[in-house]
Amino acid sequence: MTRPRTRILQRLLPWAVSAACLGWVFGHATDWHLLRAATRGANLPLFIALTTLDKLIFFLWWGLLQAAAVRRFVMPVSSRELIAIRGGAELVRGANGALADAAFMFGVAQLARGRSGAVAAAVGVPIVCHFLVLLVQVTLALGLLTEDHLANRDVVIAAGVGWMALAVTALALRFGWWRGLLNKPPVRALVPNLSVRSLLPFLGWFCLLAAFDVLIQGLASRAFGVPIAWTALAARIPIFYVLISAPSFGNFGTREFAWATLFADQGPRDTLIAYGLATNTVFLILHVVIGVAFLPRALALIAEVRRARREGREIPELPLHDASDP
Repeated sequence: MTRPRTRILQRLLPWAVSAACLGWVFGHATDWHLLRAATRGANLPLFIALTTLDKLIFFLWWGLLQAAAVRRFVMPVSSRELIAIRGGAELVRGANGALADAAFMFGVAQLARGRSGAVAAAVGVPIVCHFLVLLVQVTLALGLLTEDHLANRDVVIAAGVGWMALAVTALALRFGWWRGLLNKPPVRALVPNLSVRSLLPFLGWFCLLAAFDVLIQGLASRAFGVPIAWTALAARIPIFYVLISAPSFGNFGTREFAWATLFADQGPRDTLIAYGLATNTVFLILHVVIGVAFLPRALALIAEVRRARREGREIPELPLHDASDP
């Protein structure tokens, strides 16, 4: 497939996924009278306050850890500068996550004065650590669920697939099956400095973030009138991140689908859909607010990405979805 055709598909795919999910959620699965009633029954001021706190904590936490990863494995960088880059990219995240990711990585490369390992450190280290913490979380939560494994087969499958993927990755690294990936300049610059011990502080911080994630989602859902069990949240939030990692327009459609599907036994479907839609709306507003706060940086990053695409220069791509946007 030619590169122009691939780019067209990349641009159309998020819209297609969102359209399909929104069509199912609002065209088939929703009773609009119940949806409005669920929204009216929510404690909206408390919900908005908690959801705003959720977004801001994730934004700052990831920014600080990404700066720490670059400092630890590549070179000294300013946390304030890296957070400014992340904030600038937020301006377009609600509409185009791929463009926001590309803008962020361009900014990191500029901040690091072209050091190839900086982008790999800022993106790869947090994502890998977050994945490992979420995998342990879903495994431990499985033992706390009161229902039998048949009733929680989605959690069983998620834990099994996760550990299998980790085992395959470990074997691939051990026997050199991914030699081509390891020989790419950004990864090659980073790998010699990596060790289990060097990753322990990042794993610890992500454990705290995972606990905060369960707490804030539980409080926000209760403020909206959906008292989701804490164990259900702990077990299914990792699966939730997998579902919303699908390309979409600002997670509209995918978030509502994920809440309605994963927590169907925790509350009325229309209330879960309303909760997902309200969360998306608050996040979309915050994307704009954060982006405007860093507007000069945002405009410079977007212009650079667009210029690179016109000139045919290579644009960095994420190895995994960035789960920093809950």
